[in-house]
Order: sequence, then structure tokens, then C-alpha cells
Amino acid sequence: MNNRTKGIRFFGLLLCLPLGVAAQTGSLVSSARKIEAGKNDTVVEVSKETNHAAINPMVTPLFGEKAKTTEHIAWEVRFLNECDQSFANRTEASQFFSTRAWEYLTEGQLDTATYRFNLAWLLNDKNSDTYWGLGVISYQQGKTPEAIRLLKKGLEVADSNAVLMTDLATVELKQYKENKDNELLEDAIAVLNKALKYDETNANTFMRLSWAHYAKGDYAAAWENLHKGRTLDLASVDFVYLQELREKMPDPKGFFK
Repeated sequence: MNNRTKGIRFFGLLLCLPLGVAAQTGSLVSSARKIEAGKNDTVVEVSKETNHAAINPMVTPLFGEKAKTTEHIAWEVRFLNECDQSFANRTEASQFFSTRAWEYLTEGQLDTATYRFNLAWLLNDKNSDTYWGLGVISYQQGKTPEAIRLLKKGLEVADSNAVLMTDLATVELKQYKENKDNELLEDAIAVLNKALKYDETNANTFMRLSWAHYAKGDYAAAWENLHKGRTLDLASVDFVYLQELREKMPDPKGFFK
């Protein structure tokens, strides 16, 4: 199963274009492993979803990216040693925790998901899922600029991941809709065009690109990309947006009358 077919829609954007966030593929490690999903929760006490992320680095993306205390460093050493004894390698361990993090994210347990992604990042800072998932969480918390920053960090280590590119562009378009920053719009278009170089079968990529050109007033390009998307998946067409586009310019193909 590839990234696109394993996509999970966590939320809708005010673009008439839902954002599909995909967890990376990868098998779960054996349930016989000594480190399991709930074992390390005692470290941070995240049993209840609260608004305490600002004061608890364990449930702040990338542990808050601040200088570590002596206690935190000691905890990291213990945790890494435990993982080294329980997994074949740290890459496998990182995948285990990021997979669990996506599961918590789908359940709306954002603190626990953040903690899991942090653990995955600590084990392997080249695991793009860590930045991807933390970006989704930041977006859900209304921290759109932070979400963009984290998603871009994900692309730094997975620069050919077309689904991640589409998610980044979608968040950028959401931010553009709020602040009309043309640089964001242009960057989103560039990111979407790059995504298409790696994957021309994702209807959502064409639909975001259609909206981006609509925002620029290039309605011919908006129609062109909408048709490419609906050819791949008619269900990807948002008919509210379609009507808005038709009001600006009739369908040049005459498909939508």
C-alpha cells in the first residue's frame, strides 16, 4: 500500500479542498517487543489531553527545540539504551513509535501523538514521519506557520515524497487564504508542480493546483487542473468550488454544464 492510498483525512481546510494526511507505510514491529505502546507514558504523564504543551517539552514538537536539562539528557540515555536492547536498530524503533503516533493522531490524542513522534525523532531524525505528523498536529492546534515549518523539515529528509509535498502546499494555501501572502501562493504552486514530477496520479494534487490558479485569477489553468484531477477521481471535485469557478469562467470542455 502506498502513501496515497493509505492517506487519512484528519480535517477539512477552508479551501473547499480537504487535506489528506498520509502515514508512511511500514510494518509494525512484533508485539513481542519489550517496549510497547503504553510503557513509556509514565515518563511524561500524558493520559489526559490538556493544554500544557507550552510547559511540558515532552509534548512539544521536537521537545521544544531548546537546551536540554540534565534530567532530560539522563532520561534520553535510558530510553535509547532500552530501545537498543529491544529493537534490531534505531531506525526500526523509530518506525515503531511513529506508526503508533499516527494511530494516536487519528484518535485525536494529540499530546500522546506528539510524544510518540518526539520519541521517533529522537531515535532517527531522518524519519520524515516525525516532522510530517508534528506538522499535522500543529495545524490542528491552529499553529499554521509552525505546521508549514515542520512539514518543510520533513521534505528536507524526504525530498521526493509527493504526498507530503501536497500536504505542505495545502497548508500554505490555507495560510494564503488568511493573509494573502503572494509568496506563500507561489511557493505552494511550485511545491505542487514538483509533486507532480514524482506522482501524476494523485487527484488531490491537481485539485490544490486548480485552486491555486483560481486564486491567481488564471481560470483557464484552474479548469485544466480540475479536469486532470476529476479524470483521476471524480469524487475529488468539490462542487462548491466548482460553482465558484464556473461563475468566473464557463467550463471550456463543456463537461460541467
